[in-house]
Amino acid sequence: MTENKKFSLNTICVQGGWQPKNGGPRQLPIYQSTTFKYDSSEQMARLFDLQENGYFYTRLSNPTNDAVAAKICQLEGGHAAILTSSGQAANLFAILNLCQAGDHFVCSNAIYGGTYNLFAVTLKKLGIELTFVPINATEAEISQAIRPNTKLVFAETVTNPTVEILDIEVFARAAHSNGIPLVVDNTFPTPINCRPIEWGADIVVHSTTKYLDGHAATVGGCVVDSGRFDWEAHADKFPGLTEPDPSYHGLAYTKAFGKDAFIVKATAQLMRDLGSIQSPQNAFLLNLGIETLHLRVQRHCENAQKVAEYLEQQPQVAWVNYAGLPSSKDYDLAKKYMPNGICGVVTFGLKGDRNDAIKFMDKLNLISIVTHVADSQSCILHPASHTHRQMDDEQLKEAGIRPDLMRLSVGIEDSNDILEDIANALK
Repeated sequence: MTENKKFSLNTICVQGGWQPKNGGPRQLPIYQSTTFKYDSSEQMARLFDLQENGYFYTRLSNPTNDAVAAKICQLEGGHAAILTSSGQAANLFAILNLCQAGDHFVCSNAIYGGTYNLFAVTLKKLGIELTFVPINATEAEISQAIRPNTKLVFAETVTNPTVEILDIEVFARAAHSNGIPLVVDNTFPTPINCRPIEWGADIVVHSTTKYLDGHAATVGGCVVDSGRFDWEAHADKFPGLTEPDPSYHGLAYTKAFGKDAFIVKATAQLMRDLGSIQSPQNAFLLNLGIETLHLRVQRHCENAQKVAEYLEQQPQVAWVNYAGLPSSKDYDLAKKYMPNGICGVVTFGLKGDRNDAIKFMDKLNLISIVTHVADSQSCILHPASHTHRQMDDEQLKEAGIRPDLMRLSVGIEDSNDILEDIANALK
């Protein structure tokens, strides 16, 4: 692709990131190598001192990975990006790149169960604390939760598993008025349906394992930096970015790399030390998935809308939550932030108790019971029994997860077949 021309998201999905040179491979190659050769010791030394760009060890960076990260960055309208080994690693890097022991951050209470455990349990053991606020919190309520040592605000654009819609602008205003960035997980809508940076988000994270890959074939994550947050303007809050790093001879990232500071630090420091790199093979498969992202997401949304409308009419169904339904409390927010579609995930509950939900799921045939979500095949999960089973009833209530909630990830099969499977199970 020609870099100076603005292409549509559809075209970026297909051709973004990798730019073959004359006589070079048209398809993105897999650089399946741990190391890269140089002619002089001095050049290698400059690479290790961050004085020169280049590849020297795949644990830090790899050409295949960088091309795919660049594509996702283009899709999100960001400045720089890095791939990670999983979505959880992307969340971890986004937090650790800004926080250290003794720091604090604010988080929406409606987040994925694994992320909840990472933030509330594991990071707490590392000395990083957080305060949860409701996803529908006002700007004042969010600001009230922010402390002098608060380094960021975190939320999901479409929550997993409750599929609630984040009012991005409210969270962004609260964060920025207190001199800190907004970090959002944009996994469910993908940049095809929502580009959070355009609404004020500073850093976007993805579990690329979901719609970006689309085939349940590879685990991965991505961190995208908008390049818009002025770290130097709040230098006292972010010493890791603005003050000398002793592990690089006193180099200060913001002074040495400007807008690239956040991703350079995540690469040169966190990836160096924690090693959560995505394999080049997985990055290659991820890239193949992204090439059809714009086509798949449209079908996911069309099918999910049909399923949500069908469920809403069934007498055995107690409630349905999908922001594409006019009855949804988030309908107006969805129209504002995601006018072309939300995602393929629908939540609902049956009349009865938790056991009725389990019986229903066991009767499904086409729709599989799996831990996964957001890939081409329809699947279902009961979060209270599965992904969020580490949370007690009070924590489930705080996260907005009902005991009867089922998370149905509607795939790209024929919608009539999906509806027939649901109808048979409801009988």
